[in-house]
Amino acid sequence: MPGVDNYTDTFERVASTLFGQSPEWLQKLREKGLESFKLQGFPTLRNESWRFTRTKAIQERDFTFVEAYKPNGLTADQIATMTFDDTGHHRIVIADGHFAPELSRVGTLPEGVVLMSLADALATRPELVEPYLGQHVDLESNPFVALNTAFLYDGVLLHIPRNVVITDPVHIVLVSRGSGVVTHPRILVVAGESSEATILESYVGASAGYFTNAVTELVCAENSRISHCKLQMEHESAFHIATQEAHISSNARFSTENFSLGAAISRNDVNSYLGGQGIDCRMDGLYLGDDRQHIDNHTRIRHAEPHCHSFELYKGVLAGKSRGVFNGHIYVDQDAQKTDAKQENRCLLLSDDARINTSPQLEIFADDVKCTHGATVGQLDENSVFYMRSRGIDRVEARHLLVYAFAAEVIERVKVSSVRERLESDLFSWLSRSFST
Repeated sequence: MPGVDNYTDTFERVASTLFGQSPEWLQKLREKGLESFKLQGFPTLRNESWRFTRTKAIQERDFTFVEAYKPNGLTADQIATMTFDDTGHHRIVIADGHFAPELSRVGTLPEGVVLMSLADALATRPELVEPYLGQHVDLESNPFVALNTAFLYDGVLLHIPRNVVITDPVHIVLVSRGSGVVTHPRILVVAGESSEATILESYVGASAGYFTNAVTELVCAENSRISHCKLQMEHESAFHIATQEAHISSNARFSTENFSLGAAISRNDVNSYLGGQGIDCRMDGLYLGDDRQHIDNHTRIRHAEPHCHSFELYKGVLAGKSRGVFNGHIYVDQDAQKTDAKQENRCLLLSDDARINTSPQLEIFADDVKCTHGATVGQLDENSVFYMRSRGIDRVEARHLLVYAFAAEVIERVKVSSVRERLESDLFSWLSRSFST
């Protein structure tokens, strides 16, 4: 199948060297991922969930898989410049798909918390990984998840015991440093009963033309409180495909914000399974597109049990000839009575050539629910621009302020002040480059 041979050949080459010492259960999981990827191949426009997103540019390139970590002069200060000021945070860095100890900074953690390289955890603490890794992802219908699983080697494990609160945010940085490189990082977060943590996930690049294929799994036990924020700030010529799976138990509180600011092609699958009663789930996102960028957000929230709440707000700002895709799916099981679910997608088009394909969906099998969904697409209100100009604000600044006010609703939901400040700065920088008329 076109584009598949490079990955199968690479897998055969590293199967005995890099993967040779892995436990049997992990080897079987990798082989299952590879077989599923070979069976599916790269998605085409005939695949319903990919009909607006072409992956041909990824398929046609023979990206190189980095088999071993090599320091190349990247410093911790450069990491901070590429992301945000994370002073006081626990930072763990994955560079070119491998743990970078000299760039990481993990302070004193509460007793029992495990924050380490996934490769090290598989070698030394497999009992913390095996019960959860790959248990909630879909290998059969998502070829990129299958590909990530086939090359599952390194990433991050965060394991939080019950009743433990991590007061300082945990910052996971994933950086690509080589042109033509492919990475398959895997992040596994296991939050015990009544635990609490804030997790930041940043994707950045120090080179051009690479491919990031990431999977993040979050398992949230009963009464846990997990706040998650992902920032995709890849190089403008990079490709970014990511899947996030959250499996949430009774009375838990889970929130996630997804910011897409870079990459030539980016695709985010953000899925939450509400598997208990009394859950509050919040999923928000902001995406900025310019030139010929393509940004695809697919979200899915499944209400499997009664008395749960989910709220979702995704906003987009598109300029130039950029393309956006939003597909939001809320699924309510027959037994999930008293569900309260709200979903909304709003998009600003700042040029005549920008385009958005939006499709909010509800699939409801229960009869006692409150569910709403909607989408709005439009341009800036010229009446508002005129009002601001009549108060002495020039046209460009007035339009910038209106776009900022539109986007701020999502940015303000971020709990970490340094992240909010970086997002606000990046938004105004983006506006000055992309929208100066």
